[in-house]
Amino acid sequence: MTILSLKNFYCHAINNFSLQLNIGQCVGLTGPSGVGKSQLLRAIADLIPHTGELLLKGQSYSDYTPSQWRQQVGLLPATSAWWYATVAEHFTNSDDTLAFSQLEALGLDRKILDQPVHLLSSGEQQRLALLRLLQNRPLVLLLDEPTAHLDAKSQQQMQTFLLDYLQQYSTACLWVSHDQTQLQQVADKVIQL
Repeated sequence: MTILSLKNFYCHAINNFSLQLNIGQCVGLTGPSGVGKSQLLRAIADLIPHTGELLLKGQSYSDYTPSQWRQQVGLLPATSAWWYATVAEHFTNSDDTLAFSQLEALGLDRKILDQPVHLLSSGEQQRLALLRLLQNRPLVLLLDEPTAHLDAKSQQQMQTFLLDYLQQYSTACLWVSHDQTQLQQVADKVIQL
């Protein structure tokens, strides 16, 4: 079943782009720096101007409020913003046992929730930003270099976690990466921009 559909989609550097993303599917996006991969994800998340058809489960993005759309179509940027001093303040229910199991699956200790954000490594911030995004249970994940700040072991944990998540929650993802080997491991198909 198609969950996200783009037809004749235009944004910034991307022209006439079409895509169908099905439940459980991971599509990789790659291409040279500056070609517009990140801009495409931002446009799909309705953060920058775009034209063309953009549908979620057959319903136009214009039928949603911006906040409703972004809860269903979640963007994980290459570098995430943080608003509060500690990690736990960014989570609606940091005592949730599912969140603890997710922390563990990503190689993080639950004590990290009490840490000040400014003391975290970029890799810790990236994994926590993913968990923060998943609180909304989005139907589509837009992942912009999600493992760029991670060592090899943490990259593997993140890949496994994300692929399991897609199947468990019947979601789909668009995964941007320059790492061709990684995309071969995680993506059902790869699109070169």
